[in-house]
Amino acid sequence: MERIISVLVENKFGVLARVAGLFSARGYNIESLSVAPTLDPTTSMITIVTGGDDRIIEQIMKQLNKVVEVLKVVDMTETSYLDRETALIKVHTETALIKVHTRPEHRDEAIRIADIFRAKIVDSSSTTYTIEVTGNVDKVEALINMLKPLGIKELIRTGRIAIPREAKPPSRREQQAAKA
Repeated sequence: MERIISVLVENKFGVLARVAGLFSARGYNIESLSVAPTLDPTTSMITIVTGGDDRIIEQIMKQLNKVVEVLKVVDMTETSYLDRETALIKVHTETALIKVHTRPEHRDEAIRIADIFRAKIVDSSSTTYTIEVTGNVDKVEALINMLKPLGIKELIRTGRIAIPREAKPPSRREQQAAKA
């Protein structure tokens, strides 16, 4: 089962290597990893997507908590959260048979597909468009699948980031019922 683990760490040299090394030393796979400083420049947030049953995830969480520079570990899949990923996809806009002429229908189709997914064309040449998409994994995967028939020349993905949702404040009715 896929799990998203959020790790708040001290922003120091070598911390990411220790966290990633913890996974490789135990034979656990990291499917994606994203790291960047937080609002506080002395801390960074590492978002790890990994797989495993409850026992493996529990072991990973315990090992992460033992790393001195780790301040907080949260299994995001145990909470309500938002996650996003960004991809840059370079798509052919010419046919493979006629390298000299660009086919307008390929260019039009790439634009149409990008519009459907609210993606942006961030670069273009006579033979390619580079499309940027941000969204949940299903959206990114669906766009990639739609663009495959046009011919994907290059693809790069950021890996997922996640943030917990805020708890909704209780309604007036719920507040009144709690008082009663």
